[in-house]
Formats: sequence, C-alpha cells, structure tokens
Amino acid sequence: MTTLVRGRGGRRRTPLASLSLLSLPLLAVLLAGCGIRSTQVPTDFGPAPSRVPCALSGKDITTQSSRGVPVQVFLICSGQLVTVDRSVRIPDGTAEGVRRVLVAQGLLDELAETPSTTEQQAGYTTDVRGGMTVSGPRPKEPKDPEDALRLSTPPQDLTSAALAQIICTFSDSAAARDDGSVILGGPDATPLRRYECPTDVRANPTAKSPPSTPISGA
Repeated sequence: MTTLVRGRGGRRRTPLASLSLLSLPLLAVLLAGCGIRSTQVPTDFGPAPSRVPCALSGKDITTQSSRGVPVQVFLICSGQLVTVDRSVRIPDGTAEGVRRVLVAQGLLDELAETPSTTEQQAGYTTDVRGGMTVSGPRPKEPKDPEDALRLSTPPQDLTSAALAQIICTFSDSAAARDDGSVILGGPDATPLRRYECPTDVRANPTAKSPPSTPISGA
C-alpha cells in the first residue's frame, strides 16, 4: 500500500516512493560534480606479435631462394645460429677449385646482406659486415693446401658471432672439406687454421668461437 502524506489544507503530497525515484537523477548529477566516475576494465594490452620468432613461412623461403643454386646460410636469431635459404650463381662447367671459391664468396655476400623485412620481423640478424672477399689458396711458397680459403679480413679480427656464421655456413656447403671442416686464413701470409662448427657454437655463437687448430707448414 502506498502511503500518502497530506499537508496543510488537506493537499496531497507526492508519494514517498515517487520521491525516491525522482531523487536518483539528482544524486547522479551530484556525484558527477564531485568527480566520481564509473570505473572501466582496461582492454588495451598492446599490439599482438606480428610473427613467431625465428619462424618463416614457405612463401618467405621460396622468395629468398628463387634464383641460382640453392644454399643455406646461418643467421642469428634468439641468440643462436639458424639456417635460412638463399641461392648463389655458379657458371656451368666451373672447375672444382674455382667453384669452391665462388661458392664461398656467394655465401659470404649473402651473410653480409641485410635480412629481408620479413626475416627482421621474425627476429633474424647478421653480424657479418659487407666488403669482405674470399680467395683460394695462396700460390706463393710455402703453398697453401688446395682446399684453403683466405678472407680479406683476418679471422681473428671478426666478432665471435660473425666468425661462427662464416665457419658454420662454409662447413655446410661445397666450400668445406670432405669432413666438413674449413681451412681458413686472412690475407697474405696470415697463418691458416682448420675450423669446425660444433653444436655448442651454433647454440651460442656470441660466447663460443669456432674451435680451430693450426695447419702445420702453412
């Protein structure tokens, strides 16, 4: 039952229930004036990752290796060496000794190339700098072994990661010896060393340099 309140002269006043309803908008205005606002649950957690780290799609791989002889080079991703597909151009009928040098130079150029935009988004980088060249064995006495390679930059002047990229890439290609090792030196009379690319170097190239042994008589 609604209770009516009579004032002077017998007039009816607004029911109490109605007064309560009418007071709600006024209360809301007063609260807003006091600076009290409704709270909202935050929904902005930043942009979603655009690509899974170190993952390239089949389309990306095809684009990178569409011309020349298919090869693989080691780039750096998530602190380790990861292979990506590339290609190098080798003329038909090239002699074995010349072919080894051409393959090595092509691989070196690919390592020094800035990774594609897609690869950069996936986290790939390279520590190998451009401008380096590679040549075959030195013909002067004492002669180098026929499968030796010489860089225009002494290997000891390279960063650990750059040297690991080069050695591991060469060791997995026609530039390596039959056992997968790489005989490498710097220009002129820089001593040659036999390098290898073990698993621990691939897993942590910035801290692990490729192990090497001197070439006797070179």
